[in-house]
Amino acid sequence: MAASFDLTLDCADAPLLATFWKTALGYVDEPPPAPFATRAEWLAQFDLPEEETADDGAWLCDPAGVGPRLSILRVPEPKTAKNRLHIDIRVPGHGTPAERWARISAEAERLVAAGATVAAEVGTHHLVLRDPEGNEFCVAAGSARS
Repeated sequence: MAASFDLTLDCADAPLLATFWKTALGYVDEPPPAPFATRAEWLAQFDLPEEETADDGAWLCDPAGVGPRLSILRVPEPKTAKNRLHIDIRVPGHGTPAERWARISAEAERLVAAGATVAAEVGTHHLVLRDPEGNEFCVAAGSARS
């Protein structure tokens, strides 16, 4: 069996980034682990410093249970370089190149309205965007089956 994995994004503002990525991916807040009723209750077990709060992190999941979980954690240091790992958001890949590009462009426009910025256009293949904290990600077409 293949190993499962989660993705973690470091950030300065976890609620801001969580709102963006929920919009971008269609994810929802992940419920706290059983038997805890809230994330604050779950965090309390770790005896964290008082200045650390539930707003220092966000935990998101795919409501269909297919995609990886996404943890968003506040860190004190700022982002200083290009991501070595990034997320690719895929739109349906069927149709003509012009139809695929129209879907890529429409998805990028939706994400810009949610707080992203366009960093680069790579031909008519994909767009490189940045989330509200500057983390790079791409919008591209999936396989022709998607």
